[in-house]
Amino acid sequence: MVLVEDNKYWREQRQRMVNEQLIPRGINNQRVLSAFLKVQRQRFVPFEFVDFAYADRPLPIGKGQTISQPYIVALMTQCLELKEENRVLEIGTGSGYQSAILAELDCSVYSIERYASLAEQADDILRALGYSAKIKIDDGTKGWEEFSPYEKIIVTSAAPFIPSSLFKQLKENGIMIIPLGNRFIQTLTLIKKIKGEAKSENICGCRFVPLVGEEGWEEESY
Repeated sequence: MVLVEDNKYWREQRQRMVNEQLIPRGINNQRVLSAFLKVQRQRFVPFEFVDFAYADRPLPIGKGQTISQPYIVALMTQCLELKEENRVLEIGTGSGYQSAILAELDCSVYSIERYASLAEQADDILRALGYSAKIKIDDGTKGWEEFSPYEKIIVTSAAPFIPSSLFKQLKENGIMIIPLGNRFIQTLTLIKKIKGEAKSENICGCRFVPLVGEEGWEEESY
């Protein structure tokens, strides 16, 4: 991956993204909007797609994975109601863009990625940009118990159900955002842990790549 340096053009692209894609769709958290103005999305996409870095669409990043469209990243981030120093578990590091947004919001980021090449690439980019995130190569459906409980959990792949390991690692009164459904279409779902029980709220329809793992989809179904 080629790191495309930031300049006036890219800053204008970020401003346009915020003004045309995020604010009109209800992204109104000022801290979230500020993070999207600062994080250099063009650094996280493959060079052949850099001209579309701020387009209103997902982009392939290899291994059958994608970097989600900016609006979906913003929506999931806003739904988490993040506070400074929140401990956040991210399932699916992917390009590292969501990790950077979380780090820009002063969260402690713990991210799990299934594919070593994506995890290593994301780690290199995050370090180059000065963001701190702990990244682990593993089955994300099982979470990262060592650093639990987490105030917030964000799952960036589609699951057939809420992985019990992730829910167990969610702190009481914590929030999880996760796409739930089949392998082709899902509902972005907000989960709150209230007195040990999952209280869910449907946010919108969505489409993510499948969450493969012990508590997700089987390998051959991907």
